[in-house]
Amino acid sequence: MLYKLKSTDGRFNSIEPVEFSDFSSFENLEKDLENLIADNILETLYENESLMPIFQERQLQEEADVYALNENGELIIFELKRGTAGVDAMHQILRYAQDAGQWSYSTLQEKYRVYSGSPDAILNIVHKENFDLENRLDERQFNIRQHLIVIGSAADQSLMNAVKYWKDQGLSIDFLPYRVYQFGEDKYFEFFALPYDEHRNPADTKGVLFDTNRSWNEESIWFMLENSCVAAFEDAKRFVEYVYPGDIVFFSHRYQGLVAAAKVKGGAMRGQGTDTWFRDVEFITRVPKRNEELLAMPFKQVSQITGKSFYWARTIKVPYLSRADADRLAKELVGYLGPPSR
Repeated sequence: MLYKLKSTDGRFNSIEPVEFSDFSSFENLEKDLENLIADNILETLYENESLMPIFQERQLQEEADVYALNENGELIIFELKRGTAGVDAMHQILRYAQDAGQWSYSTLQEKYRVYSGSPDAILNIVHKENFDLENRLDERQFNIRQHLIVIGSAADQSLMNAVKYWKDQGLSIDFLPYRVYQFGEDKYFEFFALPYDEHRNPADTKGVLFDTNRSWNEESIWFMLENSCVAAFEDAKRFVEYVYPGDIVFFSHRYQGLVAAAKVKGGAMRGQGTDTWFRDVEFITRVPKRNEELLAMPFKQVSQITGKSFYWARTIKVPYLSRADADRLAKELVGYLGPPSR
């Protein structure tokens, strides 16, 4: 809940709850909420989770809104409700889970191929790469368990009670409430992550493992290294907004590891055309050159140093690192790659 602080003679002495709404209050379609969550939930809202999206609802089909896999190959099913749901909402959600629980490995693979636009993708190979597993899972290890996540208005007490009932019966299900606030013409979206809202304050200095975009363009890494910047492109360009002056950025090069580290400099985020956003950085490790072998700290070593597991397929490899963890990783990386040239 959001409260307005009220004061008398310069001292805060009371709070006033701020009115909130849901998407239905603004005549938005449920598809708007679905797209908002699908585009942001695994990259932003679920900072400390590792989930691999494999499918999104198709129009006029009896399907949940978003499906994802965790590291163990278990299926995570997200169902989103724009406003207060009807009495049949819970039965619908359970039906989705029952249907999805019967999907075979080949069904999951076909859905992922459609979702990713990669008709020849081998699901357990992609899963292994994204989670940096030592061995890929056997096909029989996929979809052994299903977990339901219901995202709905914080005012929908009926749906919350229904989810609690089924959770108490042993079903793996959770309810994540959201609220929408409006101040003037601006609207703000509030989302609550499990086990409680523990998002890091984005204004705190932190360490960020940032992807070099190798999967899409081999030249992207050189754009960053040669122009002393951290950059993102096209649909992913918004992720540059998640790094702030003072943050330490670690350049993550797919299939190899961390190839450089830099401190984000002050100044505004900038753009090149409409498809590229970037921030200027100052390198704290040696910067690779085009004509030499690209030295990289392996991802497994990064996990050993930080004590964290990362989902390597994302642009930003959440979870973020605390400043202490970032400083420790930077020190190790300088020892591995060498200091910057003077």
